[in-house]
Amino acid sequence: MKISLNSEGLKDWDGSVLLLGIFQGDLEDQLKPLEIPNKSCLLSKLKEHSFNGKAGEIASFELLKSTSNKLILIGLGEPKNLLIDDMRKAAALGARASLGSTGKLGVILPWELFDTTSAAQAVGEAVRLSLFKDLRFKSKADPIVIPEMVELLGIPKSAENSLNQISPICSGVELARELVGSPPNSLTPSALAETALSIAKEYALESKILEREDCEAKGMGAYLAVAQGSDLTPKFIHLIYQPEGPIKRRLAMVGKGLTFDSGGYNLKVGAAQIEMMKFDMGGSAAVIGAARAIAEVRPRNIEVHFIVAACENMVNGSAVHPGDIVQASNGKTIEINNTDAEGRLTLADALVYAGKLEPDAIVDLATLTGACVIALGDEIAGLWTENDQLAKELIDAANNSGEGIWRMPLQRSYKEGLKSMLADIKNTGPRAGGSITASLFLKEFVEESIPWAHIDIAGTVWTEKDRGIDPAGATGYGVRTLVKWVCDQVDKY
Repeated sequence: MKISLNSEGLKDWDGSVLLLGIFQGDLEDQLKPLEIPNKSCLLSKLKEHSFNGKAGEIASFELLKSTSNKLILIGLGEPKNLLIDDMRKAAALGARASLGSTGKLGVILPWELFDTTSAAQAVGEAVRLSLFKDLRFKSKADPIVIPEMVELLGIPKSAENSLNQISPICSGVELARELVGSPPNSLTPSALAETALSIAKEYALESKILEREDCEAKGMGAYLAVAQGSDLTPKFIHLIYQPEGPIKRRLAMVGKGLTFDSGGYNLKVGAAQIEMMKFDMGGSAAVIGAARAIAEVRPRNIEVHFIVAACENMVNGSAVHPGDIVQASNGKTIEINNTDAEGRLTLADALVYAGKLEPDAIVDLATLTGACVIALGDEIAGLWTENDQLAKELIDAANNSGEGIWRMPLQRSYKEGLKSMLADIKNTGPRAGGSITASLFLKEFVEESIPWAHIDIAGTVWTEKDRGIDPAGATGYGVRTLVKWVCDQVDKY
């Protein structure tokens, strides 16, 4: 799908489907620019369907003897309440209504109320991502008919550069969605590593895959303890983006990579939805999706490391026991009082590895705790960091990308709940404040001198309902935020 700008607006436009945003109020005045016959008939139909421009309302009409064949009207509500995220939602709703149409889709929204560069990119991404559908595992699937081209009408050519990042970012999000949506018998740790290597080859990234023996040599006892219950070989993935020219900033992204999580001997039962634990590698999907996007965007002066400790958490005669004590690669000993708190064990060694690269900042993404889902639901990820500057950067990036995030407290006194009688630390604390103690556990494996942030995406990685820009299923959450975070730092430091 090609996305372009047309600064002429409706003048001489020859597309097949027109998407028009309508504010609540005088419909007749807002429809004046449309060169369609029987406009009074259209107004009567809108009145008949009680369409008055309220936010989220949609009306679709087939047109005869008009330049466009189909008109889609999307309610925007009152102008004073409009946010750029509402523009995303309106574009996504309208794009869905265009399914089945070929040719050119034109989009007219109130661009003038926002920075046109940001608005163009936001709407362009929303249109493309809302039309994504994963059909890989269907034996028979009807082809999806979508417009071949999207034109954002009435935006000045000066905003054209904003379109350059749409395709790379959307490709990264779509890759992340496919990874998260893949069944665990398809997306194994080896398959995840192969995907990473194929991206590295295609987009000129450096790559390293550490095998079990390499991880043993580095003392990654926490990560390997989780992996030992599976018949599948663990794979430690490290991709590196090197910019041309001088490097002014080095960043590391770490993604939790549990391709399936049974819970181990603390087996998931009841409402735990064990069949959905294929999405426990959502953090790694976001990181690898971001790698694919950043490698194509190629930001200046920023070196980026993408790290995933991939494995399964399974049950066999070799699996880790509740009560086992293991040693991470920084020498800290961990009493495993819950084998279903395995993600933080894999992240512990991945964070130590990332720290040895001496980055200017580390960000990890993980489907880490159900407690975060209870606190923030399925549209907002939790953010934990003690670094105010890093927090601001990530919150700004998430807000500008349309991904929900909220900074949570990193209450140091809660670390008392992680004390072990036998080891340096336990892997879980009391039930209360579980997402905070999980973050405090991770903090033990990052050097104090390195700015670090943890993003819990347990709620945002998957949606059971269609949310417009995010169809039901895997969301690809985190890719847009990570790419925006990196690109915002170009020439900043």
